[in-house]
Amino acid sequence: MTDKEFVDFATVRDRLLEAIERRGEISYEQTMALQHAEWKASASGHPSGKIKTDPAVYSSLFVALMENEKLKQYPEVSSKIAELSPLTVSDLRVIIASKRIAMDTSEIEEVITVIRQHVL
Repeated sequence: MTDKEFVDFATVRDRLLEAIERRGEISYEQTMALQHAEWKASASGHPSGKIKTDPAVYSSLFVALMENEKLKQYPEVSSKIAELSPLTVSDLRVIIASKRIAMDTSEIEEVITVIRQHVL
């Protein structure tokens, strides 16, 4: 698959909270990252305002997205899609445009169906 590890904001939040428990404190930069991760992992951090990030959902969605023929060569895009969980064609097009992945509307709708199966 890939030699890189992709994680969601909820995992970042959890790992930073574990670091606080172990060490008693974290750096200023880590504190800022924790605040951002807490917000992004909450429902208010999602563009729809309805989806709260969950590491298990992120992982299963990432695996499902990596099964898509056009997405499997771009694990970083699959990770971003799993994290943001776009629910509209236009929102998904913005993400895949970063790598110029050519998908027609029906293919994008199939990806959105996979996202809905995992997050809703």
